[in-house]
Amino acid sequence: MPEPKHPVRTVDRTFEILEIIQELDGAGISEIAEQVDIGKSAVHNHLTTLANREYVDKDGDEYHIGLSFLGLGAYARNRTPIYDTAQKEVDKLADDTGELVNLLVEKNGRGIYLYQAKGENAVELDTHEGKRVPLHCTGLGKAILGFRPDEQVERIVEEYGLPSVTNKTITDREEFFAELEEIHEQRFAVDREERLNGLRCIAAPITDDNDESIAAVSVSCPVHRVGDERFYEDLPEAVLGTANVIELEHNYS
Repeated sequence: MPEPKHPVRTVDRTFEILEIIQELDGAGISEIAEQVDIGKSAVHNHLTTLANREYVDKDGDEYHIGLSFLGLGAYARNRTPIYDTAQKEVDKLADDTGELVNLLVEKNGRGIYLYQAKGENAVELDTHEGKRVPLHCTGLGKAILGFRPDEQVERIVEEYGLPSVTNKTITDREEFFAELEEIHEQRFAVDREERLNGLRCIAAPITDDNDESIAAVSVSCPVHRVGDERFYEDLPEAVLGTANVIELEHNYS
């Protein structure tokens, strides 16, 4: 993302404070001041302003993200065309597989979870709608990158790198681009415990009529419960079928 020519430092600080509160699942003034490297009185002024607008709530000595953001987030999600098209198909895939199903879009080189649906056996994860994640270590992200122009993928890798998240994350550039070629050929991606140990995912891109990815859908499941036969044979077919239905409705309805 290009740097603004004339950044407003106060606004930047405010969002930095909000991100810290979210990351820590609640934080006090001293804790925030240490992380943003500004005085406690300045942090207090930011928080008081946000609290007056109900964008943060105070619980004892801690501040938490307020519900006013819920309306903004829902509005932003509803303005994303793929959401309306995909929601019912994501729900259906979760019901059919019994697992956790995710819908992800790319924004400025990062992945954002747009929607999730839980089947009866769905695993509980650290992900939630609106959460940002790296693209290189998720099946969803790799599915999206596998259907983007090479120069765009190069820019994203150049900016964010291929940092190790688990000991199975692909961190070698040559190996990563070879995997993207394979993903493009088979039209689905596999996350082999590359972001979370014990979890693997099958993901497929949702593409426009130029066959460029606009989103991706995945099924996530624990390694210990879902065997190789189901994971590599049944789930790819189910995910690909869902992606195909979403594509048809999005591109031609």
